[in-house]
Amino acid sequence: MNEKQKKFLELAKYSEQLTDKRNEVLKELEAVMLELGVNTYLQDEETLAVYKVIEPTGIFVGFKKIDYKRTAFEGERQGSLSKKEAEEKGFYLKK
Repeated sequence: MNEKQKKFLELAKYSEQLTDKRNEVLKELEAVMLELGVNTYLQDEETLAVYKVIEPTGIFVGFKKIDYKRTAFEGERQGSLSKKEAEEKGFYLKK
């Protein structure tokens, strides 16, 4: 395996860890915002930034120019890349 391939795997794993952590934080943040209620204002005493809890009218969706898919990790129901496709490309996967 060359250095670029190793770096890709390292970064892909780290990105997935960050995504998992971000999802945990967003879930907890949502629960707190629900408790506070819509139209609640708060100010951060350190930065003086003011926050308002809102009910969004839509979600911004960002699109990437390049991304990756992967087969499922052990314990996952499925990945974004089918095991069949990976096997057809010559990769060995644990059954």
